[in-house]
Amino acid sequence: MSKTIHVLNGPNLNLLGSRQPQIYGRATLADAEKLCRATAERHGLKIEFRQSNHEGEIVDWIQQARAENVAGLVINPAGYGHTSVAILDALAAMGAPVIEVHISNIHAREPFRRRSYLSQVARAVVCGFGIEGYSLAIAGLAAMIDTKD
Repeated sequence: MSKTIHVLNGPNLNLLGSRQPQIYGRATLADAEKLCRATAERHGLKIEFRQSNHEGEIVDWIQQARAENVAGLVINPAGYGHTSVAILDALAAMGAPVIEVHISNIHAREPFRRRSYLSQVARAVVCGFGIEGYSLAIAGLAAMIDTKD
């Protein structure tokens, strides 16, 4: 099995740092990517980091990760977590551990944000830690991968 993981980011995360900083903080997506790369490197993992505002493209990336037999996947689905059965179905077919990440605490937000369809297929969910949640997710995924070997 590959020691590569994919980190996928959903809609509007390209606006991190400027969009609702009172909720999402001032860190940018580039800051999140830098943190992910450093964390992955500490755990001996390679990383593919991507962001899209398009649901179908995210589904394609999940299917690509599956075809490449990646070690695991971290996904911040953003708004698609609350709406996308297509992403849920793609993740259900993954075969490798999936960790769901949310920058804000979705359980302390509007009622429609408190439920993520994707959580039912995620091995773990990290929310409310800002971009540090990505690092926590990668560290947790690395531990899961190590126990599988």
